[in-house]
Amino acid sequence: MTHEPVPTTHPANLLGIDYLQAAATFGPPPVPIIDVHTHINGATASGLYKKAAEAWGIQSCCSMTQLEQVETVADVLGDMVRFIAIPSFANPDRRTAHGSDFLDRIRSFHALGSRIVKFWAAPRGVDYGDEIGDPDLLRLDSPLRRDAMDLAASLDMMFMVHVADPDTWFATKYHDAQRYGTKAWQYESLERLLDLYPVPWIAAHFGGWPEDLEVLDGLLSRHANLHLDTSATKWMVRELSRHDSETFQAFLQKWAGRILFGSDIVTSDDHLKADPEGTEMTAKAASLDEAFDLYASRYWALRHLLESNYDGPSPIADPDLAMVDPDQHGPLDSPRLHGHSLPRELLEMIYSEAATQLGLIEPRQASSAS
Repeated sequence: MTHEPVPTTHPANLLGIDYLQAAATFGPPPVPIIDVHTHINGATASGLYKKAAEAWGIQSCCSMTQLEQVETVADVLGDMVRFIAIPSFANPDRRTAHGSDFLDRIRSFHALGSRIVKFWAAPRGVDYGDEIGDPDLLRLDSPLRRDAMDLAASLDMMFMVHVADPDTWFATKYHDAQRYGTKAWQYESLERLLDLYPVPWIAAHFGGWPEDLEVLDGLLSRHANLHLDTSATKWMVRELSRHDSETFQAFLQKWAGRILFGSDIVTSDDHLKADPEGTEMTAKAASLDEAFDLYASRYWALRHLLESNYDGPSPIADPDLAMVDPDQHGPLDSPRLHGHSLPRELLEMIYSEAATQLGLIEPRQASSAS
């Protein structure tokens, strides 16, 4: 006997979906998927992630794992995972964390086989740096960042970058353009650096501007070393669903080979238990089942967005709706998810071939499952 889903108030499963059963019903992807953008930490959480990932057809992932947890995560995921070099945001000495310590960590990650370095340059980095009296600390072209880029380029490593943020944030959190800059301004330093460092770059979160395909078309036209990923699932669902399928498919087809699949799934053992203190991590999940739904929901949403003709509510709450229009939306409202039913050959490129062509995963690992 089958049971109808029962709606819930868990922000990762508003529709009451059995994500494991849904994966079996939806079926495998046209090729095993390479997720180029994850943040996998925690021994138990890594195991839950692996269960969700394998159910939804993910064969390999690239992860921004804390250096101190690389061995733990590798023990669970094995050959499934490749690591992206990141600084320690937990280090209270922020100047050292993004200076000499980051250089040491890049070398350590490289020795472990990492071939990508992540540069996080969201506008709110101004607030992070301001706390030590240096609001420019995390600017993409700051001296510390240039030192890290010089080292990474010398090691023949690619760059991954988070630039800008959703339009919804520029309308609210970043309304002070004198402090944070306009959205367009965020890209001025990126374009200079793309020319200065001719290594491959992956601009996370659909280049930070999924709202405007014309802007992205211009960036990709001007910089042959630029690639985009589809990470930040809530953001992608909200904004990529708004494009009509013909326009969206034409954009993906034009830039086939330079658009990669990514989810931005963040795992942590803090997700696995209730916490009366209500930390940011435990607010996302408070049990094994909720953590599994948190991870699996991202793959449900992205695969439905790209592969299906689903047209209905996303199962994932999107607080940006209430942030922009609190009179019309609450924190558990979700946007429309409009599936684009992309053709198989385009899905194969996004899911696997673009990443193997870039050298993120060896072709033998990305071969089709028998």
